[in-house]
Amino acid sequence: MPLFSPVSLGGIGKATVTGTTGSPNINTSARSPKTVYRFNGSGSITIGTAGTAEILVLGGGGGGSSSGGGGGAGGYYYEASALLPAGTLTVTVGAGAGVTNGRANNGFGSALGNIVAVGGGAGGGNNFGGFNGGSGGGGGINANNPGGSATLSQGNAGGTSNFQGGGGGGSSAVGGAGVNGTGTGGAGGNGTASSITGSSITRGGGGGGQGSSVGGAAGSGGGGVGETGVNTPGNGTANTGGGGGGSANFSSQGGSGQVIIVIG
Repeated sequence: MPLFSPVSLGGIGKATVTGTTGSPNINTSARSPKTVYRFNGSGSITIGTAGTAEILVLGGGGGGSSSGGGGGAGGYYYEASALLPAGTLTVTVGAGAGVTNGRANNGFGSALGNIVAVGGGAGGGNNFGGFNGGSGGGGGINANNPGGSATLSQGNAGGTSNFQGGGGGGSSAVGGAGVNGTGTGGAGGNGTASSITGSSITRGGGGGGQGSSVGGAAGSGGGGVGETGVNTPGNGTANTGGGGGGSANFSSQGGSGQVIIVIG
């Protein structure tokens, strides 16, 4: 949630930056005269003068489950004119989640100060539904298991599974697809295109679900492809918040998140 309400920002100037830690990528030309600070790992940013900034905070993607569901994308929080206070703000870039003891985990949240994007929901496993998260994970195989729900309106729900495949993970833009009767896993939801860094990049894709015949398609924006018991599932792409692909025999990792701040 935002640290401050963006209401009544008339007359408030742009924030300024006096320093960073964590080695962000700093680009002064892609959106000149603005400066883009892109954090692929955790650190901090020091705001010299309180004011507004354009921000994008992506949570880490959920893991794709063994026995089914694709992982949900990490939470996607965008604000064109966020009000940042003076002082040093901690930047946390959440890791994508993997699998522990055969069960997928939710991704880890990212944050800029108190502005948080929650981690993506894990895919559901054998006979249970997907987990809630930034976007929900897809339901697990062997029953009509529901996908997980989105949290804080930062994404969309995962898809429903059936006996032939796992549901696709939800994404920042749409819900994950359910499974039809063909044995094709549910497709991961496609992510959201943004030109905040100066060129259009799609982030926040959901992972495809496992299929008995065909693995579910990866959602554009970093989602991982689902598997059929032969191929290994796809991992979510780093720094997109994409969900991992669902699997039968393997585990997959969600993609890490990202924090972007545009000053000027």
